[in-house]
This record gives sequence, C-alpha cells and structure tokens, in this order.
Amino acid sequence: MTKINILKNNAVVINDAADVANEILELVGDARFVLIGEASHGTHEFYKYRAAVTKRLIAEKNFSAVAVEADFPDAYRVNRFVRGTGDDRTAEESLADFDRFPLWMWRNSEVLDFVEWLRAHNDKTSELKEKVGFYGLDLYSLHASITAVLKYLDKVDPEAARRARYRYSCFEHFGEDAQAYGYAASFDMKKACEREVVTQLVELQKSAAEYASRDGFLAREDFFFAEQNARLVRSAEEYYREMFRGRVSSWNLRDRHMADTLDEIAAHLDQEIGKSKIVVWAHNSHLGDARATEMGERGEWNVGQLVKERHGGEAINIGFSTFTGTVTATSDWDEPAQLKPVRPGMKDSYELLFHETGIANFFLNLQKEEVREFLRRPLLERAIGVIYRPETERLSHYFAARLAEQFDGIVHFDRTRGVEPLDRVSSWTHEDLPETFPGGL
Repeated sequence: MTKINILKNNAVVINDAADVANEILELVGDARFVLIGEASHGTHEFYKYRAAVTKRLIAEKNFSAVAVEADFPDAYRVNRFVRGTGDDRTAEESLADFDRFPLWMWRNSEVLDFVEWLRAHNDKTSELKEKVGFYGLDLYSLHASITAVLKYLDKVDPEAARRARYRYSCFEHFGEDAQAYGYAASFDMKKACEREVVTQLVELQKSAAEYASRDGFLAREDFFFAEQNARLVRSAEEYYREMFRGRVSSWNLRDRHMADTLDEIAAHLDQEIGKSKIVVWAHNSHLGDARATEMGERGEWNVGQLVKERHGGEAINIGFSTFTGTVTATSDWDEPAQLKPVRPGMKDSYELLFHETGIANFFLNLQKEEVREFLRRPLLERAIGVIYRPETERLSHYFAARLAEQFDGIVHFDRTRGVEPLDRVSSWTHEDLPETFPGGL
C-alpha cells in the first residue's frame, strides 16, 4: 500500500470544530497535560480549532487551566478577568496588557471569543478555586514582573518592598531595555544583577507561609502571582545575558523556564483542587518533542520534550499544519501586522505529503502503528513565527523532523487564512494579495 493510501485510510476528515474535538478528546483519554501547538503565530484556523478543543476539555474532562506562550503578568490580567476578580469590565479590556509586538498574537478575534467564553463558563460556579485559570509561561516581561513584585510587597510588607526596590535598582542604568542589560552583562559580570534577583526570590519564598495564609484562596493566589513574577525576573535576567552567547543556550533556558512554570502552576492548583489538568497553547516548535527534530540534534530541548520526560503518558501533544493560504505576520521585528500569502508546501515536506492526499482538512492519530511506521522517517516541516520571509523560506522556515515521534496527533488544513487582529492597521489588508493567489506564487 502506498504512503498516500495509508494516509487516506487513517485520516479522519474534518468538517467542523466538533470533528477535531471528538478525535482529540478520545486520544487524550485521562491525560493531565494536553499540549496544542500551531505551525504559525498568525493563522485563524489554528486559534479557532485549538480554542474549540480546549472548551471541550474544560467542559467534559474538567481541565483546570489554560497556560499559553505569553508573559506571565500580561496573561494574569486575563486570569483575573475570567475568574471575576479583576477590575476589567470586558474581555477586550483584559487583553490590554498585551501591548507590545506582536500585538496580534494574543489580541485577536479568536482569543477574544475564547476569553469571553471562559468568563461565561466560570460564572456558572461560585467557588473561586474551581474557576478555570488562564496563565502565561514566557519570560520576556522583566520590567513588568519587577513592577508586579513591588506592587505586591507594597501591599503586604512595605519594609520588604523597600529591600526589593534596592535590589532591583541594579537594572535602572539600562532603563526599559532588557537587551541592553543582557549585552552589557554578558561581557562584564560586574554589571550583572544575578545575585540581586536570586536573593529577592529566596527572601520572598521564605515569607510564603506568612504572606499566603492571610485571607484564604485570594491571598494564596496573590502570593503565587508575586512568586512567579520573582521567578520570571530571575530567569529573564539569565536569559538576556545568554542571548548574546548563543541560540542553543538561550532557547533552552527559555523553554526550561516555560516547562518549570507549567509545573509550578500545576503544583499550585493541586494544593487547591487536587490533581489539576492543564491545556498548553504554544508554537509547534515549543510543543513537539525536540528529540524528534534537527533542533534536538544540535542540542536544543523544548517544552514538549521536558513535559514528556517529566510526565510520561500523562502528557499528549497535538500539532497543526497547513499547505497554503495567508498568515498574519511581518517581514521584520516590530513592524505592523501584514496579511501575507503563504507559499505552497515545499518538496519533501509533510505539508506537501498531506496536500497530495486530496483531503482538504483532516486529523491523523500518530499513535497508530501503521501511521507511525512510515512517518518516522525525516521530512521537512514548516514553522512560521511572527516573522515570515517567503523569499528565504527553506532556510528561514523549515527544519527536518520525524513527525510520528514529535507529536501524538496532527491536524492538517490544506488552505488557511490569517488571524484577524483586534488592532487593525492599514498594512493588514486583502488588497495586496494577487488575483491569481495562490496559483501565481
């Protein structure tokens, strides 16, 4: 039997979000961690179907939280909104702290719809600790996290806040430019703030029993928020130093921080509700097992690998892919969002292989032995982040992977469209796409 026929025989045709959710929920079983990826940070279908699956996991399998590839303090504002403990009146207001590039990654119509759904779902229960949370895993928010720690200590322990301000003042010479700090500290450790951030975290942790026991669940939540921000400051300080020493070390530090933060969220929720269950949203490159990719061959690990190693069969990971369409992205960092054509999948790629089945949209269970057998051999796999450069596509956006060892399941859409930003700009328009798209590419 040909490879295409094996794919056709095992592919589950997708007509709507319910089809995807049905298959993934069956695959998930009793898993505690469900990692749902995306092949780009700007594709409508990835956001829409990932949200649809997550709703079903929450409603039918009692998942306790969603953890996303976003900075912890920014996402925590959403967490407060969906749990009804914040000051924001609307879901869109709760997304306001996602105010730096790339705005569309979390400030888009699909995320807005999901946040509104999650608030409505949570409003059905009066028990605060049973409301589903929304957390960030990433570490870029050095200064926002410093501000969060100081704000917390100002409220619970002004003398501790004074000491924290003194320690964190180490960063003041560099203003808000964390990269400038990292560049200077990577060459001259006398300028590094490593000792200060570690000391601050340790002091905060020593006060855990006192701070977290004052007013029940809310006090414990507030302390958890402060502690995670202090952890983030420690990790971010190291990350910005390492980013000038090499890609592998900084990538590994970032993904280790995200995996560690996921475990901290799980441990925190376990104390409140028993054994928690968490859905993770991030890019395929973070959630697919790095050991099955050329990333792993050059010494990189990622969240998917670490979670699989730590939690074994309690973790399931799902990838998404597309053959062609449009994507919301830019050509360079910090540019306004554009709606860009996506080139058809390249020769010797999984995207082209899936396209050749002739099935527009399908789900593939990669745990099936017949499928695993021939999808173990390496092919190219596309990864589009917030930047998309089709003119250097092979170099910029493809890597070799063994898909059946990288993911437990894959959702493929032959044609997709760019996610719609909440902050519409003149550069995001359909008018620039050629009339012959995609045949004219």
